[in-house]
Amino acid sequence: MTTPQRVLVLNAGSSSLKFQVVDPSSGEASAKGLIERVGASGSTISLTVDGEEHEAKAKVPDQAAALELMRTTLAERGVDLASCGLVAVGHRVVHGGRKLTEPTVVDRAVLAEIDRAAKLAPLHNPANADGIRNAAKAFPELPQVAVFDTAFFSELPPAASTYAIDHRLAEKHAIRRYGFHGTSHEYVSQEAASFLGRDVTEIDQIVLHLGNGASASAIRGGLPVDTSMGLTPLEGLVMGTRGGDVDPGVLLHLHRVAGLDVSALDALLNKKSGVQGIAGISDFRDLTTAADEGDEKARLALDVYLHRLRKYVGAYLAVLGGADVITFTAGVGENSAVVRAGALKGLERLGIRIDGRRNKAKSRQARIISTDSSDVTVLVVPTNEELAIARQSLAAIHTLVE
Repeated sequence: MTTPQRVLVLNAGSSSLKFQVVDPSSGEASAKGLIERVGASGSTISLTVDGEEHEAKAKVPDQAAALELMRTTLAERGVDLASCGLVAVGHRVVHGGRKLTEPTVVDRAVLAEIDRAAKLAPLHNPANADGIRNAAKAFPELPQVAVFDTAFFSELPPAASTYAIDHRLAEKHAIRRYGFHGTSHEYVSQEAASFLGRDVTEIDQIVLHLGNGASASAIRGGLPVDTSMGLTPLEGLVMGTRGGDVDPGVLLHLHRVAGLDVSALDALLNKKSGVQGIAGISDFRDLTTAADEGDEKARLALDVYLHRLRKYVGAYLAVLGGADVITFTAGVGENSAVVRAGALKGLERLGIRIDGRRNKAKSRQARIISTDSSDVTVLVVPTNEELAIARQSLAAIHTLVE
């Protein structure tokens, strides 16, 4: 019996490391885990191997130590990374800039380009690049493959990707709408088509990726024609701690009258806005509970969140000229019946009808939540970015060999 080809999928953050050992063919993850508080006291590792969960405290001074902890802890639980059939290490990289627009086997030139794109994603790309460097040292025999959040949206139509600012500044500083969560949007749109037994090129879709970060996309025939996030992940929908669309004049006003400098504005936009900014709550389970219990700020935050969602659904119906499918995915989208119902409330005249019973039924499987009479099919499709990265990594190394 041959050992299956597996990919080690890594998502290195500034203080965390997520990992999975994935079989791209079967879609199974034989092991997955998360190391938190890297470089700080109280570091922990949580791990699931063959369905069994484990958790422990550890001393993890840096990402290199996190990789070694991952390796030794997996070995203790029966997963030997040296002999389990690994053929590549796949890395989630947030920003590919203008040049990196497809899954790419990393060499010095690619790594240098990822470093350059850090100007566009200073919170993410440096940690992603360090993760690649550390993994290359830890697994020198394996190709390192970078899969970019921005890649799926790299061919957006110019009308959708262009900001109406001085074109010379935009060109010089690589300013355009890049879009994010692309790996998820691509995977989910393909899974939605497969679930319905249709070719992805035959249908027009709106995908709503709703997690702590949130984004929407309009996809025509399998290709994106618009998306809500822009130069950075700050644009678009209201999120857990990010406010999405905001009048740029608000920032200029806060600078003038409140004395907020660039660092303070950055912290405001990334960590102190969204539903957290309005209600002091970023977890949607807590937010909906508080709203139900009469918390006025929580109710306002939820209403603002849902209002923005409906605006984008309406806008993308206009962009597409109507949609065949609307799909909810990611943590909030997959689990919150309240959000799904609220996002599409009042859109019956547009052919969108939610079945209350189907919407409230709990399931981890892809499913239809619209009524049989709905002109637009509404789905819930679980995302699996790790599987998508594993598959794209495998394809990239096969292309390199060919």
